[in-house]
Amino acid sequence: MRQFFRILFEGAAQAWQQLMANKLRSFLSLLGITIGIFCIIGVKSAVNSLEDNIRGSLAKLGNDVIYLDKFSWAEDPGANYWKWMRRPNFVYTEFETLKEKLKNASEIGFWQFIGTKTLKWRSSSVENAVFISVTEDCANLFRLEFIGDGRYFSSAEYTNGSDVCIIGYALADGLFGENIEALDKMVTVGGRKLKVIGVIQKSGKDLLKVSDFDNAVLISHTLARRGFNIRATGPWVGNTSMGVRAKPGVDLEVMKDEITGVLRAERRLRPREETNFALNTLTILSGLFDSLFRVINMAGFVIGIFALVVGMFSVANIMFVSVKERTNIIGIKMALGAKRWFILLEILFEAVVLCVVGGALGLLFIWIITEIITKLIDFDIHLSMTNVLIGVLTSIVVGILSGLIPASQASSMDPVEAIRK
Repeated sequence: MRQFFRILFEGAAQAWQQLMANKLRSFLSLLGITIGIFCIIGVKSAVNSLEDNIRGSLAKLGNDVIYLDKFSWAEDPGANYWKWMRRPNFVYTEFETLKEKLKNASEIGFWQFIGTKTLKWRSSSVENAVFISVTEDCANLFRLEFIGDGRYFSSAEYTNGSDVCIIGYALADGLFGENIEALDKMVTVGGRKLKVIGVIQKSGKDLLKVSDFDNAVLISHTLARRGFNIRATGPWVGNTSMGVRAKPGVDLEVMKDEITGVLRAERRLRPREETNFALNTLTILSGLFDSLFRVINMAGFVIGIFALVVGMFSVANIMFVSVKERTNIIGIKMALGAKRWFILLEILFEAVVLCVVGGALGLLFIWIITEIITKLIDFDIHLSMTNVLIGVLTSIVVGILSGLIPASQASSMDPVEAIRK
């Protein structure tokens, strides 16, 4: 054990001497290690942070909901644009049929994008407020959270089509500011007054805004049919969608088959006719992002490997020079009884220390950059302890590989010949 610690101490001391003896040469040699670790761990940290953020966004809505739309999320909408656009919109009667006939569904929602309008309160106004009509179950499907005493539509308000609305955080802030309570205020849209019964919580720092209602005005579909032009058309205006949450324990594929059967029958599609709607789940988006993250990780890994190989040869070159300069000292140590494995481990440890220093610099740069980015764009990019350990272990492996040949050369010297040099 004493010999082991002696090897560690002497290896670290020699490594430090090499760094200080020729600072420029050492810096250039370690630069490859630093860049390699920076690329591999930096990209991995960024991807992990993005992945955590996006998966958190998807998890908010749950993985037990099937979304009915014109097009499949797994395909490029632009590739078959006209095919998707020729498909019919979902209509309210189809929603009612699903509510009546689906046996495995716990919640069914229907919503329609009515368009953008100007929302007013006294002298304040906000343009481009997105009006969406919703049904009773949409609160649970969207996992809506309200500020303070805000709430969703009551059964009576929905049934009667009462003049009430729910607004997003950005709209409330634009109309009332931070110091005025939005609840029970009367806002105006197109000459119609609506009472605010709820303000939806701010969407937060999610990159994937799967449930971003910051600029939305939610009204009951009953009110929309009575007091708004739901037949208007335009880019996304008039588009309708539905969501179905399966009962606990019900497989989503079983739920999809049931929805497909009921809706095809409602639309009177013949057996050989193509289904003119799509059933989507959040697992589709998750799969698409998994593929993207794998590509980004692989790109960072390949760039990092090239940099590490360059750095490995640079460190090996330093070690060859170090061994040559210390040939006489190595010969004396061996003549005094130092074992060959002792010399081998000493040189190997020296190479490892040099690579760990380079890797540590790379990790330091990553930490500094992640802190700067987090503060500049208000998005949390973190350097996890797992990634730090991966960086350190990678540096150690590179150090062993770069020092193996120089260490073997040093340990195989003839003591007499080495002393003469």
